[in-house]
Amino acid sequence: MSDLHPDTRAVHVPRPPLNGSVPIATPLYQTSGFAFEDPAVFADGMGRPDGAFVYGRLSNPTVRALEDAVAGLEGGVAAVAAGSGMGAINCVLFGLLSPGDHLIAQKPLYGGTATIIADLARRFGVAVTYVPEDDPAAVREAVRPETRLLYLETIANPMTQVADLPGMCAAAREAGLISVVDNTFASPVLCRPLEHGADVVVHSVTKYLSGHSDVLGGVAVFADEALHRKVWTFSTELGATLDPFAAWLTLRGIQTLPLRMARHCENTRVLATRLAEHPAVAAVHWPGLPGHPSHRLAAKLLPDFGAVFSFDLTGGRAAGERFMSSVRLALLAPSLGGVETLILHPATTSHRSQTAEELAASGIGEGTVRVAVGIEHAEDLWSDFTQALDR
Repeated sequence: MSDLHPDTRAVHVPRPPLNGSVPIATPLYQTSGFAFEDPAVFADGMGRPDGAFVYGRLSNPTVRALEDAVAGLEGGVAAVAAGSGMGAINCVLFGLLSPGDHLIAQKPLYGGTATIIADLARRFGVAVTYVPEDDPAAVREAVRPETRLLYLETIANPMTQVADLPGMCAAAREAGLISVVDNTFASPVLCRPLEHGADVVVHSVTKYLSGHSDVLGGVAVFADEALHRKVWTFSTELGATLDPFAAWLTLRGIQTLPLRMARHCENTRVLATRLAEHPAVAAVHWPGLPGHPSHRLAAKLLPDFGAVFSFDLTGGRAAGERFMSSVRLALLAPSLGGVETLILHPATTSHRSQTAEELAASGIGEGTVRVAVGIEHAEDLWSDFTQALDR
């Protein structure tokens, strides 16, 4: 399958063979465990991620099919699925870092990730240095003897800065660091960070991979078997396991991922371009616009520019609140990546744990509105936005 286009690989997700035939759809194995006739096979399955299926916290055929599917899309050797995107991030960070280690992370980051990194520093003495997402020299300058890991986001939440993955990962590799990239906003359709030198890729499968706002889950994909084994071992101890039904739903979603991403991005181009010209809008933050600071890098790195953007209204927070309460088609709700368009206020939701100074440093204003664009008809979305802007 590795020689096929990602659009084709997304359709042909893993399906375990059954007595000489192969099911067209991946079966749902809704069971907590498995019985054995051979004690040696039972014991072997308890100790490795690719052994026999033993217990749901360790492995499950449906969950394994999802792990294999995402690993295949990202070009990795194996994956670990978790009960949420933050579950996957925690498995990676806690599985690979120890007290006294040093972590380099881009600034800005998703609010939940920034919070757990701050917790690592406070509770476990993991030192953190923040660097710009597109400055490999800053990575080299920040490296210490105890530095272990570089953490990046392909497209940052919510101001959509794009990381210089080839340059940043190369700088990390020179220093012997593990590069971890959150690829949620791009999905494997727009970017595959392992191809740019990353060691680990994480996703919230809640978003584009499942794609229908009905799943909570996460996954971490690895370029190296040893890293995978280390994080899998920790994840089984942590118990941050994805349930089989969520994995099954996500596998269904993955099969239409390329089609959905094309429509998401197409709609985003319409909305972002028109909002940038609207007199009530002070700024639009989307890397597809020539004025965005990441536009040139994004044009080199990505085939399209993603389906999340933020914008600031000229009237500040009061105008932003009025806009969000006036939309009729878009939904005021958390998350992203589903078929419906969602809006939120980052300062009081996704980035609520950050101080005013931290928000300002990330470019998030009191009136910033984040839009996760769905697959509705673009003109219907624009009509909804314009009537809300008129208010």
